[in-house]
Amino acid sequence: MPTRQTTTRLSSHKITVCTACRHSGSDCRPGLELIARLRDAMDKAGEATAALFEISGVACMAGCDRPCTVAYLATNKATYLFGDIDPADDTDDLVSFARQYAGLQDGWCSSSQRPGKLRHVTLARVPAAMFVVEQVEGSIQ
Repeated sequence: MPTRQTTTRLSSHKITVCTACRHSGSDCRPGLELIARLRDAMDKAGEATAALFEISGVACMAGCDRPCTVAYLATNKATYLFGDIDPADDTDDLVSFARQYAGLQDGWCSSSQRPGKLRHVTLARVPAAMFVVEQVEGSIQ
């Protein structure tokens, strides 16, 4: 029986898709479909774009009222959370934003600069995390 090899690539950026989100009154969970479509679209977008991003699922991102939710994050960049994403209609906008996000030094852009539907479905933009240093009895830890 052949064994399946898995490759791990180091990516500087990450796209995370909620796999638990459901459409109202339905058992439909669009996250897994979105991951598959997004991976395919990123591969078609070119090696440079696909190589920058790791795409994965997560059980919940607390965007339950706005399925399907997608986050973009990278070290030293603002993180974005988008909701109401439809795998059939919004994949091109997600790929366009990936290209844009990769080129932003701090990840910061205004809503008017985001492609297509993403201008209107941003749930959060979180500033880049800063190192938090705790001072204990006069010394820094």
